[in-house]
Amino acid sequence: MACSTENLRTALADAESDNTANTPVENNKRLTSVLVVDDEPGILSFLQKGLSAQFSLIEVAADTHAADALLARCHFDLIISDIRLPDRSGVDWVASLREQNQNTPVIFMTAHADLQTAITALRAGASDFLLKPFRMEQMQTAVGRCLERERLQKENFLLRRQVKHLHDTSGIIGSCDLIQGVCEVIKRVAPMPSTVLIYGESGTGKELAARAIHQYSGRTGSFVPINCGAMNAELLESELFGHAKGAFTGAIKAREGLFSYADGGTLFLDEIGEMPLAMQTRLLRVMEDRAVRPVGGNRETPVDVRIIAATNRDLRAEVEHGNFREDLFYRLNVLSIRMPSLRERIQDLPELIDHFATSIASDLGVPAPRIEKSELDRLAQYAWPGNIRELKNVIERCLLLSHQPSQSLPGCASAVSSDSDAGAEDDLTLESVERRHILRVLDLEGGNKSAAARILGVSRKTLERKCQAWGVNG
Repeated sequence: MACSTENLRTALADAESDNTANTPVENNKRLTSVLVVDDEPGILSFLQKGLSAQFSLIEVAADTHAADALLARCHFDLIISDIRLPDRSGVDWVASLREQNQNTPVIFMTAHADLQTAITALRAGASDFLLKPFRMEQMQTAVGRCLERERLQKENFLLRRQVKHLHDTSGIIGSCDLIQGVCEVIKRVAPMPSTVLIYGESGTGKELAARAIHQYSGRTGSFVPINCGAMNAELLESELFGHAKGAFTGAIKAREGLFSYADGGTLFLDEIGEMPLAMQTRLLRVMEDRAVRPVGGNRETPVDVRIIAATNRDLRAEVEHGNFREDLFYRLNVLSIRMPSLRERIQDLPELIDHFATSIASDLGVPAPRIEKSELDRLAQYAWPGNIRELKNVIERCLLLSHQPSQSLPGCASAVSSDSDAGAEDDLTLESVERRHILRVLDLEGGNKSAAARILGVSRKTLERKCQAWGVNG
């Protein structure tokens, strides 16, 4: 269906409502390479000259066969292609690239104002569409616009992954010598490109330290965390490196991995000691080659990623037992930071409690509790096997149930229990413990069963049935 140039531009604007931002290409500092595919030598020369100030590498090809050869040899940040090429339709060519996990943004050009062709091109994965003849300013605007869209998509993906870490980005809390020493080391090693290994017990704040390193590093990319112990080898491989369409059952479309999302930034590999040996081999290869190949893919893409790893295991012992590759250990252990346990920095307890109580109370919409000195003394005697993570959970439980933090800790509850509860505390059967806990929550809520049921995570009907069985009315 033929149409005028003006009508086509209007239709395309309606089809791509997010194309209103005219971001100049100069603002995208990480853009380096572009592949131009067109059978007109004049167009190739025009774009080579006009885009030379924005790209450090410009390659040209007269057909898709030559373009495929260049793609197999080099990574490109952008592809600019004509739709009508001598050996193949540009739209069909880009569709085949998408099936091969080649997700480079594409701008199409054409001298034929055909609305159906334009719509087909956009559906095939084109980021933009220009009609020949065009001015260089139009091309530069289109380039900046599609690269800005790619950047925003990556940022949105990372924000969705990181929303659960909102409480963990407020900084490292504490003034004891041990934690201040950690902060000094972080500031010293952060600007360096070297790999960092953070070790310490679970819950000591290893990820918080990794985020601080990234924050002080000056790297412009994102901080991307992943727990290596939370998934099997196959899923971890796909998550880290991405996969091509059809690489395995359920891979209905190609997907980029976290290495790609962390390009220019930092990839945090938590619980690295849990990583399967086969995956350790692949990780070592990526660290050496600085390039990733997706599962089922046939080409590598260069990446600029700083690795920070963390573990609560003794990796040297794991190496001796054959559970961890020795060469990977030495690759990771360039710079090491030890996060002290809460037992070693117990003098920071008041500061940590105040920080968690204030931030969590604000989120819950309740007043921050006032912790007496006698209560702090009881908390200081506790061993804190879960470290700062356990402390944070205890404070949140304290705010939810309106009681003292020590009442949630083994060995501390008896110090604040009433005399009337003393005999009952000796009965540790599951039924008895459940009964005491439910009745305590009911008492704290003034007998309001609906409110108590919400706190306990059960239905009001379940709570009423239990109370009836115990002969508790109200």
